[in-house]
Amino acid sequence: MGLTPVEPGMVATIVTHLEMRDRPRPAPVPPAPLRLVRWKSPDLDAYRTLFRRVGEEWLWFSRLVMADDALRAIIHDPAVEVYAVTDPRGTEVGLLELDFRALPDCELSFFGLAPGYTGKGLGRWLMAQAVSLAWRKGVERFWVHTCTLDSPAAMGFYIKSGFVPFAREVETFADPRLAGILPREAARHVPVLDQSAA
Repeated sequence: MGLTPVEPGMVATIVTHLEMRDRPRPAPVPPAPLRLVRWKSPDLDAYRTLFRRVGEEWLWFSRLVMADDALRAIIHDPAVEVYAVTDPRGTEVGLLELDFRALPDCELSFFGLAPGYTGKGLGRWLMAQAVSLAWRKGVERFWVHTCTLDSPAAMGFYIKSGFVPFAREVETFADPRLAGILPREAARHVPVLDQSAA
């Protein structure tokens, strides 16, 4: 077995793809003090703010560096559904994004809750919403990918929710913290390795 070096300034992660090929039996939605609000044509700044709030801890940055026109083309597409999760005060504390552009597949593009809302069983509520919304379109496959940068509980959560792993890849990319896209303190579980650390 050999190891592949990762250059300073880069991040490497193992990406696992999971799928659900049969619509699950309807199950009761767990109670939660949250609401799901559809954003039909999200304002780009509001979307990026929520994306950052939910994903900064996991090094989500793809939508932060995307050109406005490219991002708008995705999140304003009628086949892409963006939902904000709001708390009882109306503050956006979670993101759910479903992509139906490649029917009969539906991709769970983004799914997450902001820090302070994780580890409390609220993800089960959000996944119940996601599964219900995905399969109402009559899709034949609902799929998602996760990676080793995500919460250690993510893989088990997706499998328990009914997804089955089917493929694995290694992804490397320039660390967004070094470019100032995300703060250097983001994702403390992933060490920043730059030339000055060598």
